[in-house]
Amino acid sequence: MTLRPLGRPGDLGWVVMAHGEFYQREFGWDADFEALVARIVADYAEGRGAGPQAAWIAEVDGRRAGCVFCVRADRRTAKLRLLLADPAARGLGLGTRLVEECLQFARGAGYDAITLWTNDTLASARRLYQKYGFQLVAEEPHHSFGQDLVGQTWQRHL
Repeated sequence: MTLRPLGRPGDLGWVVMAHGEFYQREFGWDADFEALVARIVADYAEGRGAGPQAAWIAEVDGRRAGCVFCVRADRRTAKLRLLLADPAARGLGLGTRLVEECLQFARGAGYDAITLWTNDTLASARRLYQKYGFQLVAEEPHHSFGQDLVGQTWQRHL
């Protein structure tokens, strides 16, 4: 497994496609989720210079297998976004490497804290966030992506 900065042709589209396909297959989420991911990816692509930000692609045997984005939430807070590990590549430490890279970047960029938004149904991701010291700071039920969900905001100091 290798980790590299996002930026090769096809990376942005792959992030959108992989999220749409994975979340539909695993959780039954509809195309509204893919549209949200597309907006996040477009904001990242257009926002260079809006503060320190970076994104990475994980590859296994030369094929894209995961990603994570670290963007600016505000002047002092980074935001972890779009963490994804292909189920076929699980067990290789992909999620761990991606989260570690994001935290390392956020610290190096001078952020004091990092936050993320997820949903309570994403148990594997939630365990990973807890492992790295994220604390649940807010929960709110919502109906999105064709599902009744509970959105969660997690945060930690850097």
